[in-house]
Amino acid sequence: MGEDRTTHVGHVLPASASVDTDRRALTVALALLCGFMVFEVGAAVVSNSLVLLADAGHMLVDVGAIAGSLVAIHLAARPETQSHTYGMKRAEILAAAGNAIALLIVSALVTWDAVVRLLHPSAVDGAVLIVVAGVGVGVNVAATVTMTRANRRSLNVEGAYRHILTDLYGFAGTLVAGVVIVLWGFDRADAVASLLVVVLMLKAAVELLRPALHILLEATPEDIDLEEVRSHLLELPEVRSVHDLHAWTLTSSLPILTAHVVVTDQCLNTGDAGRVLDHLQQCLSGHFDVEHSTLQFESASHIEHEQGGHA
Repeated sequence: MGEDRTTHVGHVLPASASVDTDRRALTVALALLCGFMVFEVGAAVVSNSLVLLADAGHMLVDVGAIAGSLVAIHLAARPETQSHTYGMKRAEILAAAGNAIALLIVSALVTWDAVVRLLHPSAVDGAVLIVVAGVGVGVNVAATVTMTRANRRSLNVEGAYRHILTDLYGFAGTLVAGVVIVLWGFDRADAVASLLVVVLMLKAAVELLRPALHILLEATPEDIDLEEVRSHLLELPEVRSVHDLHAWTLTSSLPILTAHVVVTDQCLNTGDAGRVLDHLQQCLSGHFDVEHSTLQFESASHIEHEQGGHA
């Protein structure tokens, strides 16, 4: 006979980075970027600049990313239901993965156009590039500062932040390209700057997609060594063995662990199971920062009746 005991301690954000703070920061950043995106599209058409159009395309992705992040925050805050027993907390991971995929698509499109312009350059108004890029740097600095107030431990918020930071770097490159065109008339500088923006987008995409896929595939959290966890659980004299040990991440900074723990018959018969369970879960919380764990206590003979493999 086994004993199922589950504990759940809600993930508490720092007071300075509450969900409301995240929502406000994202909303302000969204308003700033939407206004500038409209301005930049017009400037790109007037100046015949690919790099401005590329930045506007990237800005559109940023706007979509931040809007998606706001939706994900709303979904993640919804309570658990019978059909969604963990609520919709993983919505933020889906949003982060979507942001990364969008960056990859925009990178491919801009790369194609940049290569064409390198082979067949066209005249670009460098003065317009300088003005627009200067405004873009200011807008993105303001948006970046706003986002630093949010909880960047959230992969969702971090994804939006990386979009904005990449734009900031991109506008710095655009500013340099405008100066080069004005001083030396080297119109290909526009396409070169576009390719630099692509590199930044690819870097941001990879850095977002890797942890998102790690979570979606329910891989063991990188900072948790299961063999070390097993060793810690076995330190208690009442614990004979540990099997079916699994750990994964539900959403950012919320690891979950489950295990079958074989304990002595005396532990089960004398009522010590509660004390042992408290000790084991305090160990998991203190040593491995796992506050949501489910441990099934079993007698040594119970394993003979279990189906499936054990690890």
